Amino acid sequence: MTDHSRKACATALSHVLADTYVLYLKTHNYHWNVEGPNFRQLHLLFEEQYQDMWAALDDIAERIRALGEYAPGTYTKFVELAKIKENQNIPTASDMLKELVADNELLISTLIEATKTAQEAGDEPTAGMLTDRQTVHEKAAWMMRSMLA
Repeated sequence: MTDHSRKACATALSHVLADTYVLYLKTHNYHWNVEGPNFRQLHLLFEEQYQDMWAALDDIAERIRALGEYAPGTYTKFVELAKIKENQNIPTASDMLKELVADNELLISTLIEATKTAQEAGDEPTAGMLTDRQTVHEKAAWMMRSMLA
């Protein structure tokens, strides 16, 4: 890979890292604060999701480092890079689900963009990792959409 291709892949991964971190934090917040008749089911679902994202964050950041760039690691930088936005309020359980579905779909779009960048650069390790993450977030969105039906 050229230096330009490596940097392009690292930049795309930085956006994935930022969206993943913001979604991780939001999901963890909702895990702590969900209420209602589906409390236990949602509490456990959100826990599964945020634990998966927590593990993925390290892999994404380490891939950025493997490409020779520094991984973003501050809230300021994450907010700057992320499409996903924080919610300062505590929504109802149903609204939490709706918001997390939309946020997973935003992350999927970030993953698709980053995968294209990696494929164009011939960076198959990055492309494979991103495709795997896309599968995880597609399943998460499907499960939460099903709970809303």
